[in-house]
Amino acid sequence: MSIEINKVTVLGMGVLGSQIAFQTAFSGFEVTAYDISDEAVRAGRERFDKLAAIYAKDVAGAGDGKAERTAAAITLSSDLAQAVRDADLVIEAVPEVLAIKQETYTKLGEYAPERTIFATNSSTLLPSAMKDATGRPDRFLALHFANQVWQYNTAEIMGTPETDPKVYQAVVDFASAIGMVPIEIHKEKAGYVLNSLLVPLLNAGMALSAGGYAEPEAVDKTWRIATGAPVGPFQMLDVIGLTTPYNILANSDENGQRLAKWLKDNYIDKGKLGIASGEGFYKYS
Repeated sequence: MSIEINKVTVLGMGVLGSQIAFQTAFSGFEVTAYDISDEAVRAGRERFDKLAAIYAKDVAGAGDGKAERTAAAITLSSDLAQAVRDADLVIEAVPEVLAIKQETYTKLGEYAPERTIFATNSSTLLPSAMKDATGRPDRFLALHFANQVWQYNTAEIMGTPETDPKVYQAVVDFASAIGMVPIEIHKEKAGYVLNSLLVPLLNAGMALSAGGYAEPEAVDKTWRIATGAPVGPFQMLDVIGLTTPYNILANSDENGQRLAKWLKDNYIDKGKLGIASGEGFYKYS
């Protein structure tokens, strides 16, 4: 018997969570977007409106009001039980802190129907570290998106040894249905494919500037000219938003914690969070 996914709930309306919700709704699914407070929900609504403008301008088939209708069709909620009570799939995009994710899954396991599939968008944590908190390890796996999902449309799917193969395949099919290219990971790997390649580059860039060797602009210029890449590591960090890499670094080894402190002292504490805040390593209009 095949598993049908029609109703999708996305937990977290941050930079990537809002994109996942919007792309899923744009692809014709019934979407609920949840965040922890009314204030966070209002910020999410603003992100959806901005995404509608981006889609209307840059995405094929988003004209004639479809992008605006997509934003309006997403149900918003700050009530977790209500948000997941009829979901076929819940995609979790909460902060990259293991304890927060485990606590979220414990609540989800109580509120969501038994049929509901849980998927984490964690960029570095292994699903095995969270599976027991879900209460349904056979219906849990990782589904990781790249930022700017409408353009960089990979979806990395990674299960645990306990993930039901039918659940895994249903999520692969869902990823295709929302316009993503499914990247199937055969066994657990922190960082999947994308971040196993990307994170060392970003950390190396930050280490150069935090160590006083070169300014972010010089690091980016070197990478672009010497490799032909369209953007450098600090430009990528501004797109990602500085909060996620900070959380990852702050919970890593001693070197990572030093980089986290540098990020916090010089950028995050000054409100420089990346493109979303108008300034990060660069200023944006």
